[in-house]
Amino acid sequence: MLQQFLHDFGYFALFLGTFFEGETILVLAGFLAFRGYMDINLVVVVAFFGSYAGDQLWYFLGRKHGRKLLARKPRWQLMGDRALEHIRKHPDIWVLSFRFVYGLRTVMPVAIGLSGYPPGRYLLLNGIGAAVWAAALAAAAYHFGAVLEGMLGSIKKYELWVLGALLILGLILWLRRRFKNARLAKQIYADEQALKAERAKTESPKTPAE
Repeated sequence: MLQQFLHDFGYFALFLGTFFEGETILVLAGFLAFRGYMDINLVVVVAFFGSYAGDQLWYFLGRKHGRKLLARKPRWQLMGDRALEHIRKHPDIWVLSFRFVYGLRTVMPVAIGLSGYPPGRYLLLNGIGAAVWAAALAAAAYHFGAVLEGMLGSIKKYELWVLGALLILGLILWLRRRFKNARLAKQIYADEQALKAERAKTESPKTPAE
């Protein structure tokens, strides 16, 4: 059943997953490739194209609507401002490496586009970064399966447990980020309200002396 599902939808799901986010589904695909359910070379190629296409889209959206996109979420706004500072100091390094920094996958391409980074140069370096990321993460997950097999012997009877553990880990990381976003949004809102109250006090008209 698992093999048939992966044969029919596995690579499409991998493309969508790497297009929008990437880490968890690529690790799962790498492990499944070790188990023989997917081809490791196809996993790397599909992950590359998914990641590359997704980050090209976010980059061009950043060039056109960068500030509007970042303003949609308080955490994006805060991270985007910080990202712009880093990009202006070491732009090429960040284009090559932002995929390896958890939580920056969406914000960083938008910030890079907003910074005015040249499209042709981004097209090239983003491709290099996507290729290195896809190959490195898929290989790491593949060898993770080999290490488990070396420790446990045949892992066929444990494979569903391993897949479940990887999914739960991905869910925990996602929930952690959601809660962190919510706390940050509340803090920013409270700070904005306090600033407005302070401004209202300083700008309120004074009663003229008699």
